[in-house]
Amino acid sequence: MALPVVAIIGRPNVGKSSLFNALAGEMISIVEPTAGVTRDRVSTFVGRNDRYFELIDTGGYGVVDSDQLSEHIEQQIGTAIESANLVLFMVDIRDGIVPLDQTIARLLRKHELDVIGVANKADNAKMFPSAGEFSKLGFGEFLCISVKNNLNKAVLLDQVLGRLENLESAKPAEPIMKIAIVGKRNTGKSTLVNAMVGSDRVIVSETPGTTRDAVDVRFEKDGKTIIVIDTAGIRKKSKIADSIEFYSTVRATQSIRRADVVLFMMDATLPVSQVDKKLARFITDEYKSCIIVINKWDLAKDSAATGDYEDYLTKLLPVLKYAPIAFTTATKAKNVQSVLDLAADIFKQTTTWIPTAKLNKAFEMIKTERVSGKRKAGWPKIYYTTQIAVNPVTILMFVNKPDLFEENYMRFIKGRLQSMLPIEEVPIRLLARPRSTQKK
Repeated sequence: MALPVVAIIGRPNVGKSSLFNALAGEMISIVEPTAGVTRDRVSTFVGRNDRYFELIDTGGYGVVDSDQLSEHIEQQIGTAIESANLVLFMVDIRDGIVPLDQTIARLLRKHELDVIGVANKADNAKMFPSAGEFSKLGFGEFLCISVKNNLNKAVLLDQVLGRLENLESAKPAEPIMKIAIVGKRNTGKSTLVNAMVGSDRVIVSETPGTTRDAVDVRFEKDGKTIIVIDTAGIRKKSKIADSIEFYSTVRATQSIRRADVVLFMMDATLPVSQVDKKLARFITDEYKSCIIVINKWDLAKDSAATGDYEDYLTKLLPVLKYAPIAFTTATKAKNVQSVLDLAADIFKQTTTWIPTAKLNKAFEMIKTERVSGKRKAGWPKIYYTTQIAVNPVTILMFVNKPDLFEENYMRFIKGRLQSMLPIEEVPIRLLARPRSTQKK
């Protein structure tokens, strides 16, 4: 069941993203004084007393975008307006009515939308009378709020829910899986998202750095809800130009942490870079299940030699040798559905609970294999094991001396477990603790 949709519309720098975050109760959209930070439609669900609606943040209408993306931004705003049951028309009380406010008012009247006027930056009651002039825009009295001072947020939410009271608004279905798409700039992340959902959900452009926010996109596949997270392209720290890029990078790394499966996207026409290696290390350090997606495969010099390319990646990205590799052409939606099916399989592996008997049988086999290296302090001994968590698969070993379980030996154990158990393509978190003994 589709939820009611509430879209925040307004010109640049009136506080749309700040209001979006305030109503959502968390920092989702990037907030910056620079005009035009938000480009895509960023959405989330807001609920109170078992009533829910989808809230959409949009770019500033009429922004002069530095990357010539103004047309794309306005298309996204138009899509938000067309899908909205209610619009929060936001203005800046300090500026009064400006020409762009009038342009937006004409646009909203054209669509005959239900509108709540919101006059932001009314930081104290003395400013409230100034909101009277906004009634000239044709949407009645504007509600004075101050997102900065958390003024009248609850009143606004009451009004929103009041306008939506005749619409069904049950709690949205929980997603079965979250997929984060990460990688360097211009690898085709947004194109892949649009190919997955079958619509122009996020802006696609040849301009590097088009995506800024981490955009959650919900869609249905085989009757199940999936969230795919589009993220900003990662760059070297030395090349991060401003605070917007910094926050974009932070959002991307946060998306990796909250994802069930990470699609690590790379451009087939470019060599593996230091940025790729660092990103691979971060994914590994977070114990994230991952698919390496080689996009633009149709443009590669020898697109038939997938085996050679897999060997090349294993050599340069050894920390992700457990991760399967997929080859796509996102612009043509080639192999995109196969990637989704593979992600579902990887998610199944990383949420697998291994029966204790089967797990210990695997360890019995591992213990019979030779342990190399000098052992002046003794030999590592494993007494028994148990799985304590999934996503990542986490196995606790009770041992004689944890210090004897060096990194190479732990890596060896993980590799053997992956080969013997149905978790061969996902990371394993292996913990070693001393076996407790009771003193007599």
